[in-house]
Amino acid sequence: MEPRKTIALISHDGKKADMVAFAIQNKDVLERYELVGTSTTGSLIERSTGLSIQRVLSGPMGGDAQIAALVAEGKIAAVFFFVDPLGAHPHDPDIQGLMRICNVHNVPLATNPGTAQFIISGKQL
Repeated sequence: MEPRKTIALISHDGKKADMVAFAIQNKDVLERYELVGTSTTGSLIERSTGLSIQRVLSGPMGGDAQIAALVAEGKIAAVFFFVDPLGAHPHDPDIQGLMRICNVHNVPLATNPGTAQFIISGKQL
């Protein structure tokens, strides 16, 4: 039996409600995967859905870098990182690093609910 693939779930403060809504709407699909998330996002999703999420540090405390390391190690199949494009983020270098690592390793990266829904639905253009 092949091990379950892992999806990372991350969201900026201004997008946490969108991430929780996405997780609730797609709970039946997400429960087929191992899930990892940054601390606050993971906690909110767990409380709202009952899904089990391995939590790393919060983004500003190094969680984005921890997930980037998992991507580089081939342990993450997709990253859903709902970005608030209108907010300032002091840990922007970690965010950019995570996005770069996803691109280097050809790992799907959704930065908004529309793209995440498209990826998780398995639809093809």
